[in-house]
Amino acid sequence: MKRNTQPMHIREGVVLGSDKPVLFAGPCAVESLDICLEIGSKVKDWAEENGFSYVFKASFDKANRTSSGSFRSIGMDKSLEVLQRVGKELDVPLVTDIHESYQAAEVAEVVDVLQIPAFLCRQTDLLLAAGNTGKAVKIKRGQFMAPEDMQFAVKKVRSTGNENVCLTERGFSLGYHNLVVDMRGLPIMRQFAPVVFDITHSVQQPGGQGGSSGGQREFAPFLARAAAATGIDGFFIETHPEPAKALSDGPNLIPLHRMGDFLKMLKESWELGRKYQDFSIE
Repeated sequence: MKRNTQPMHIREGVVLGSDKPVLFAGPCAVESLDICLEIGSKVKDWAEENGFSYVFKASFDKANRTSSGSFRSIGMDKSLEVLQRVGKELDVPLVTDIHESYQAAEVAEVVDVLQIPAFLCRQTDLLLAAGNTGKAVKIKRGQFMAPEDMQFAVKKVRSTGNENVCLTERGFSLGYHNLVVDMRGLPIMRQFAPVVFDITHSVQQPGGQGGSSGGQREFAPFLARAAAATGIDGFFIETHPEPAKALSDGPNLIPLHRMGDFLKMLKESWELGRKYQDFSIE
């Protein structure tokens, strides 16, 4: 199956779609500077040890929580300030979500990659606003979208003249409170842009705890290895030192103390996938 050859440039030396996998990882949300620095510094070290380029991830606002009573943010200005300090102190690129078109320009002043949430992947104005910033744009596939239809989201971003775009797989809805990953979608989407696999949200159970989402993190290693073996370009992982105390998505977060071993396993599977990425029976 044909693979798109246009890489996504994040910053000098960090390229998605090259010979080195990219890891997008951090807490689900910006909880505090201390938590972000603790997670970012440890994950950066493990990423370097295992041959990943590293991009720190944390959402400045969780605008899509199941319940209005759930934690959303410590505030946009404060969250962006935390992200900026993490990027500077750890010398790492940054990625965060945007939910509204007006947020794109302001957030792009701080981060290197703008992430489009899955439920918003068809929002033309949002995609165009993100593309017009000139920053790299990471689009999550909607749980309701066919993999081949994601080419049109990519084309919307590229219509702005911005070629730095990628797609992210995070499973599709099968019934209520359940997501399933169809591994065929990874090579299908790889025809249009570099592809990242969202390990954390692929094991999420949306709304599965009656007002908040559940998760089955015990299945994360299995899905991660399978996706890595398809020869994709990067991985998205949310982690926390105490998932049970995380302010969002605790049930599907990878415990921070397991991340080193998790990345070692992931890299070995990725190398196997890259070895056979051009194998075809057509």
